[in-house]
Amino acid sequence: MAAAEPGAPTPSGLLDRHVAFLDALRAAGMPVSLSEGLDAIDAVSALSWDDRETVRTAYAATLVKRQLQRPTFDATFDLFFPRLLGEGVATEELADEHGIRDSATALEDLRERLAEALLPPSEQPEERPGKPGEPGEPGQQDGQAESLQQLATEAVGRFGQMPGRAPGRSGWSAYNTLRRVAPGELAEQLAAALRARGRTDEEARAGAARRIAEFSALVEADARRRIAVDRPPGEIARITLRPTIDRLDFTSARKADLEEMRRQLYPLSRRLASRLTKEQHARRRGPLDFRRTVRASISTGGVPLTTHHRPKRPHRTELVVLCDVSGSVASFAQFTLMLVFALREQFSKVRAFTFVDEVHEVTDVFNPGADPGEVMAQVAARAQHAARFGRTNYGQAFSLFAQRHADALGPKASLLVLGDARSNYSDLGEGHLRELVAACRNAWWLNPEHPRQWGAGDSAAPVYGSIVPMVECRNLVQLEQFVHDLV
Repeated sequence: MAAAEPGAPTPSGLLDRHVAFLDALRAAGMPVSLSEGLDAIDAVSALSWDDRETVRTAYAATLVKRQLQRPTFDATFDLFFPRLLGEGVATEELADEHGIRDSATALEDLRERLAEALLPPSEQPEERPGKPGEPGEPGQQDGQAESLQQLATEAVGRFGQMPGRAPGRSGWSAYNTLRRVAPGELAEQLAAALRARGRTDEEARAGAARRIAEFSALVEADARRRIAVDRPPGEIARITLRPTIDRLDFTSARKADLEEMRRQLYPLSRRLASRLTKEQHARRRGPLDFRRTVRASISTGGVPLTTHHRPKRPHRTELVVLCDVSGSVASFAQFTLMLVFALREQFSKVRAFTFVDEVHEVTDVFNPGADPGEVMAQVAARAQHAARFGRTNYGQAFSLFAQRHADALGPKASLLVLGDARSNYSDLGEGHLRELVAACRNAWWLNPEHPRQWGAGDSAAPVYGSIVPMVECRNLVQLEQFVHDLV
């Protein structure tokens, strides 16, 4: 393990490394308590430090509470407890016979070995079920993972070095490495090989994309590892590591992040629905029925051993959701819509409308039992009906909604507006928004931007915030809490 290498943390420094590791996890959004940190110390103290993966497992068992936190935990662990230090490959392996570190010959040789390592073993049984391109045997899978790791380390060592900020120091760039190696150019070659093994075109392309993404992630991790040699790991973690998926901003999420968020929506809705059901059950009893309680006490000599309560009149909100689906806020609006509709049994009625500069109803897209991915695709495809000129115009959207869909609002309805309140300096339509708010029981506005950006540039958040309460909602955690409070 790295602790045995020169420059690795000594036993006297492991406690400081442990504390810094926990601080980095908290900074990334993982809730780690003091008692859990002490449990982790007890766990790793009973283990031998010569097996790095065992130490990782012990830390994960005591600190990770949800599976979606595991990628962030692993990336942070790799920074504080690296698998190796320094180059990681011998100098003679990094230089060709002419002594040119990044020669075209060396690049071509690495790409050939990478294409071979990305391809699943030929002895994999074709009938074996599994993910496209996934190796069949655990030993083969472990061997492939090790090969990809070695190639990622070699690729960064060959092509990722760049001048450091201080004299005599080197920096490392995953971007430069991936730009030179260009693993994406191997996608079609890999997909063709998978099709030759009986995969469908869709399975082959998905398998190729997944394997290339795995290699790219290994390159990024190795670049971070090298940078952390000269700088504190906590600083590198703060700069380079992304927060856990439930705390990642909707507006900064990448395609892979959005797919992971989509997978988390269903368990999130189930957990939230269960929580709401328990809370509603606890609040089921209404006010004390004094007369029935006194009558019942006659049988116990006038002592009211049992109290009776009037039944609590159930109330469910009619919800109307008005979503801005332009640009980067589109993903935020879709996730919010899907969570609301996953919990639609908590409301008496839900209607959804999207807009850019034109208002379009999408309530019919959210059919019971529909696949979340298909729903998101349909909402995205129908966004074109919500745009006439392609520029967000909140004032026009509010005006059109008041003209065409005023019947959606009423004394039992709650209005939920989703958007960043950026109006492109057009008419804000404050009067129409006031009419909509006045026509319903409650109204809220969810904004995916940080409050420090409200009012900057063309943001009309302060204006709209004076009419309807504006709530920050940038990630799944904040979205879950708001929907809980809403119901």
